[in-house]
This record gives sequence, structure tokens and C-alpha cells, in this order.
Amino acid sequence: MKKKLSLTALLLSPLFLSANEADLTLPDFNKVTFFNGALTGKALLLWGSIIVFIGLLFGLFLALRIKKHPVHKAMKSVSNTIYETCKTYLLQQGKFLLILFAIIGVAICFYFGALSGKSMPQVLTILLWTVLGIGGSYAVAWFGIRINTWANCRTSFASLRGKPWPVVNIPLQSGMSVGLLLITIELILMLVILLFIPAESAGACLIGFAIGESLGASALRIAGGIFTKIADIGSDLMKVIFKIGEDDPRNPGVIADCTGDNAGDSVGPTADGFETYGVTGVALISFIILAVPSVELQALLIAWIFAMRILMVFTSIISYGINHWISTAKYKNAKNFNFENPLTSLVWITSIVSIIVTFGITYLLFGSYQFAEPGSVIGLLEPDCSMWWRLASIISLGTLAAAIIPELTKAFTSSNSRHVNEVVTASREGGASLTILSGMVAGNFSAFWKGIVMVGLMFAAFMISSSGLGVFGPYYAIFAFGLVAFGFLGMGPVTIAVDSYGPVTDNAQSVFELSQIESIPAIKSDIEKEYGFIPDFEQGKYFLEANDGAGNTFKATAKPVLIGTAVVGATTMIFAIILMLAKFDLLNLSLTDAPVILGFITGGAVIYWFSGASMQAVTTGAYRAVEFIKKNLNLDKTEADIEDSKTVVRICTKYAQQGMWNIFAVIFCMTLAFAFFDPNFFVAYLISIAVFGLFQAIYMANAGGAWDNAKKVVEVDLQEKNTDLHAATVVGDTVGDPYKDTSSVAMNPIIKFSTLFGMLAAEIAVVMKLTAQGALNEAGEYVGEAAAVAPSFDYTPYIGAFFFVVGLVFVYRSFYGMRIKTEKKEKTSK
Repeated sequence: MKKKLSLTALLLSPLFLSANEADLTLPDFNKVTFFNGALTGKALLLWGSIIVFIGLLFGLFLALRIKKHPVHKAMKSVSNTIYETCKTYLLQQGKFLLILFAIIGVAICFYFGALSGKSMPQVLTILLWTVLGIGGSYAVAWFGIRINTWANCRTSFASLRGKPWPVVNIPLQSGMSVGLLLITIELILMLVILLFIPAESAGACLIGFAIGESLGASALRIAGGIFTKIADIGSDLMKVIFKIGEDDPRNPGVIADCTGDNAGDSVGPTADGFETYGVTGVALISFIILAVPSVELQALLIAWIFAMRILMVFTSIISYGINHWISTAKYKNAKNFNFENPLTSLVWITSIVSIIVTFGITYLLFGSYQFAEPGSVIGLLEPDCSMWWRLASIISLGTLAAAIIPELTKAFTSSNSRHVNEVVTASREGGASLTILSGMVAGNFSAFWKGIVMVGLMFAAFMISSSGLGVFGPYYAIFAFGLVAFGFLGMGPVTIAVDSYGPVTDNAQSVFELSQIESIPAIKSDIEKEYGFIPDFEQGKYFLEANDGAGNTFKATAKPVLIGTAVVGATTMIFAIILMLAKFDLLNLSLTDAPVILGFITGGAVIYWFSGASMQAVTTGAYRAVEFIKKNLNLDKTEADIEDSKTVVRICTKYAQQGMWNIFAVIFCMTLAFAFFDPNFFVAYLISIAVFGLFQAIYMANAGGAWDNAKKVVEVDLQEKNTDLHAATVVGDTVGDPYKDTSSVAMNPIIKFSTLFGMLAAEIAVVMKLTAQGALNEAGEYVGEAAAVAPSFDYTPYIGAFFFVVGLVFVYRSFYGMRIKTEKKEKTSK
């Protein structure tokens, strides 16, 4: 009898579905208890928040610990200069974000206020959480550059001791601090919504929060990526033109390059990571509320998901401690070792610990839960007895992927990999041409293998979910894919830590050169007297250069993890649009339907436009930077004039802002245009940008990583600086710079912003269309064709056409308004 009632309730589930994001109502977490009634779901989350606060405090402890490491005043002065420049850049970006918020705020007010009928206080609350989403991305990005600029000079000074372990240990501590702060702040904000915002408003606040996160990450990721690569290319090309060192103090582009390392490799990824963890959580919560009719089961699943998220803080801290103890024992007194090894072991230890804890806690929670109202029909929709291990297995597939994907990334980008050495070999005989071709080969192969691995993991998740997850009805596979994306993030602080390792190592090398510490009179005796050791400058430079190669590799490892979550998680977010279309009898996603085919093609076109537009901003900016630096670099000086350095920073900022304006305008307008054209076309478009974006991002990121470390092999392992081989690999690196750090990395926030904002745009368009057709009554209820009221004029095609034309104007501007303009030479008469 119980099974029959459960089946009946499941078949009636569409009656309970609401595809309206404004009406997402969170369940009462007191409706589920654990451990024989000892803890309600709400109490479980409240107690779990203690772990979150411990993680926050541990992250702050690591930051303060780094600040206490010794550092010479010359190096500290350079680091402070970099930080002050970064502050100027971030303040400018803050003003830019306020303008973007004003634009998006209008759409949010119209959707939640005029369209969904929310009261003014409710709309203002949603706007507040949108601001908190933007502010969260901005705040963790600011913290990232602050701790990185503490760590870079201290890493640089630690290298002078002549031992490699401190050169690894300090950036890793810095990365863990950033990772823990990022995850814990995001969790605290989401737990506040879950536990303290009224249930009828909490769902809308989560959507607003996610849109804010995505908006902040998109702006900071894209603008930072453009800024950093303009500076990097401008600085790098001087090595070829003037035959000078990478961080020569006489080069006015070096300070801008150091600022860019933080703007692009710290600010962008930190904001991106913050957004990724928040948006993926919001996507799963929305799915559960929309797809699962039982309120009690909704409470169980959401409480379980957040228990997993909270425990990732615990597992990351424990894994970091284990790895630190093992690595210290192995490497503390070592004279040399592979700098990638401690990072690799940290990733694998965290993956294994996370999987063990996932199975253990899932078993305990699903083995001890009770529903508060077991007698109701809806309450009878209880999990299958095998559900606990199926859910744990699917999450663990994603967690395993977060360890496997970095290994695959290393196979294509590590200084020790066959592909990177192939680039070096090709460069020796073929120059820059074969350098570029070999890197493209590495990128293309990497896209194939990573794509196959992701398909394999998702297929395994589908097979596991094909039985035992009947509570999700026909949508079990979509939920399984969302859980795989969630599992990608199962070792979040560590994923962010190894990514944040890179900008510290890159800056540390620059700080060493810019401080000119070797030329300070009596420096060796002064350091021995004040710090108790005799500095070894040559060994220190070697360690910093070698460690920068490890940083390059592990910067590359986080990129496919983040883009993978965007793609896999996008399927979960698109589900809300699909449900809405089904609710209004508008769903028609047949592959023989013309709008669907056209949507797939259009998505690919937009991804290729974005790749070109972001690189165009870098190309034009780099041209202007190189032009200025060539005119003002004076080899007779000991260091560049500070005003010249500031000018290069202004050039980078100018083109980063211009490029970002064009790109954001196109994404905003195209999202609105395609949503208003046809909802099925729009769904196909969103799926298409996710798939095209995945492979374009992986290809570009790993091709760029291969070029970058090929240059490092020539500089560090082969010691062939200022040779033709070195010049060829420098050219390859400058091609790879916008590939790996501008276009590829911004795919993730672009996909998620389009999908999140598209959820609102699609519903606005559908409601307007149905109202015009007379299929909605005055109360906004769907009545269908049979009871249709008087139709009115349908403005949606014209609104779509307007935004499409505006979008095309900005597409035109993204190239023709940004292209390199040269002054016309006056004709002289003979």
C-alpha cells in the first residue's frame, strides 16, 4: 500500500512543481531529524556552521602566520608598491561593478516586482542579497591580493636561505588561507539565507545572490584577464627586443606585470571560485525544490548537501595538515626536489579523505533520519534504501575527477611532460612557427582526453542513478550530473589553494629582481647579522624560477575543474527553464525542430566571438604598451621611472575596461534577445555555449600552459636565455598568454551568468508572450488555449530584435572599435 501511495504521489508530482524562480520556497528543516531525533535539520546546519567558523579562523591564522615570516625591507617595499597599484585597479573595478549592478538591478526589480508581484521590502531584500553576492566576490578577491602580496616578498626572501622547502611552503600556506576564506564566507552567507530568511523569500534571495556572484566574477575575471596579459606581453617582448631579463628593473612594464599577476591570476580566479561554489549550490537547491514534491525529502536532501559542503572545510584542513607533516619530513632539509610533488600529494590526500568522509557521513545521515510528518501522502515519498550509497558514489565521482583532471593537465602543461618537451624540441629547429603549432597540438589533445574523462564520469553517474533515485522522477540523470559538478568542488579550499599558489610564485621572482637586493652594499653581512644566515643569491634565483614552473602547472589544473562545473552545473540550472516551458505547454526540444538546431549553432558562434573579442582587447592594449615601453625603456638607468610604470598600468586598465564594456554589453543583450526570440531556441543556445565553451576553454588553457612552461624549460633547465630558442618560446608564451589567462578562464563565469540571468529573461519573455496570446488571465494564471482571454499585441519579437541589433553593435565595436589604429604617414613631396 505504501509503495502504491508513493507511486501515486510521484505521478502527481507535476501538480506540485513550480518553475517560477520567484516562488521557490525553501522547506522547513525542522521537518527532518537525524540520530533518533537528537538533531533537526536546522540544528544540524547550525552546529555545522561551527566547523565553517573554525575554517574561517584557521584561514585567518594562516594569513597572520605568513605576515610574521621575515622579509628584507627592500623586498617588502617592492611588494607594497605592487599592492598599492592593485588597490588602485580594484577600486576602479569596484566603480565598474556598481554600474553593472544598476543595469542588472533594473531587470531584477522588473522580474520580482512587476512580473512576480513581490512586495517592495521583498524586492529590496533580494537586491540586498544580489549586492552581497557581488560584494562577496569583490571582498575575497581583495583578500586574495592582500595575502599574495604578503607572501610574494616573504617567499622571495626565504629563497635566499638556499633551501627549497620554504619556497614551496609559504605560497601553499597563502593558497590555503585564500581557499578557506573563500569557501567559508560563501558558506556563511548561504547558511544565513537557509536558516534565517523567511522560507517564501529565501529561494528568490538565493537566485539574487547567485546572480550577484556571477556578475562580480564575470567582470573581475574578464577585465583581470585582459589587464594581466597586456602587461605580461608588454613585459615579455622586451626580453626579445632588448635582450634583458624577465623582470629587469629598467623595464617600466614589470610593475604592471606584477599587478596583472594579481589582477588576472588572483583577483579573477578568487572571484570565479567564490561564484562557482555558490552558483552550483543554488542550482542544486533549485533543482531539489522544483523536482522533488515531498517537502520532508527536500529538507533531507538540502541538509545533506550542506553537510557535505561544510565537511569539505574539515577534510581540507585535515588533509593540509597531513600533507604538511609528510612534506616537511621529506623536504625540509632537501637540497632540491620536484616542486610539483607536495602540491600533487595534497590534491590526492584531500581527494581520498573527502571520499571516505562523504561515504561515512552520508551513511550516518541517511541511516538515522526521520520525517516529522510520516503519515502524509507526500511524506511517504521516502528514499530508496540504496539511495545513500548512490548519492555518495556520484559525488565521489566528481571528487575523484578533481584529482584526475589535474593529473591530465600536468600531462600537457608540466615542465616534465612529453608535450612541453615536444614544444621545446620543435622550437629549436622550427622557431616560433613550430612552437605555436606544437602548443596547439597539446591543447587539442588535452581537450579530447579531458572531454572523454568527463563523459565517462557523467556516464558512470547516470548508470548509478538509473535505479534507487526514483524520488526525482524522470529527472534523476539531471540531478546526478549536478552532483558530479558538486563533487568537482568537494575539495574546494585545496583546489583554490593550488590555483592561488601560482601568482605568489610568479610575483616572488619579480620581487627578487625589482628589489635589486644583490647590489645593496654589504647586503650579505647585514642579512647574516639581522637574520642569522648568509644569503645564496644564485641558488635563490634558481629556486624561484623552478617554483614558478610548478605554479604555472597548478594554475592550469584549477581551470578545467572550474569550467567543468560550469558545464555540468549548467544542465541543472537549465532544468528550471525546461520545467517552466513544460508547465506552459511550450516545451519542444526535438532535434528536428528548427529553433533547436539554430540555437546550437548560435551558441558556438557566440563562444568564438567571445574568444576573439577578449583577445582583441589584449592585442590592442599590448600593442600600445609595447609601443610606450620601447620608447621609454632606458638601459642606462638602474630602474624605470615610477611615472613610466604608472603609465603602463593606465594603458592596461584602459583597454581592460573598454574590452569588458563591449563583452558585457554583448552577453547581456544577446541573452535578452535570444530569450525573447524563442524559448526553445534559447535553451538550445545555453546548452551550446556550455559545450562549445568547455572544449574551447580546455584547448586554450592547456595550449597556453604548454607554451608557458616550454619557456620555463629553456630558461631554468636548459639555461639558454637570450638565444634564438629562447626567443621562439617567448613568442609562443605571448600567444598563450591571452589563450590561457584571458579567453579560456572567462568561459566559466560567462556560461553561468548567461544561464542564471537567462532564467529570469526567459520567464519574462514567456509571460509577456502568453499574456499577449491570452493564455494568462488577469491573476497571471495559465489558462491555456481552451479558456484563453482576449489576445493583445505581442511585443516580444520586437524587443528581441532591438536587443539583438544593440548586441551586434557592440560585437562590431569589440573588434572595429578596439583594433590597432596606426597614424597615417604624411606624404612628402620630392
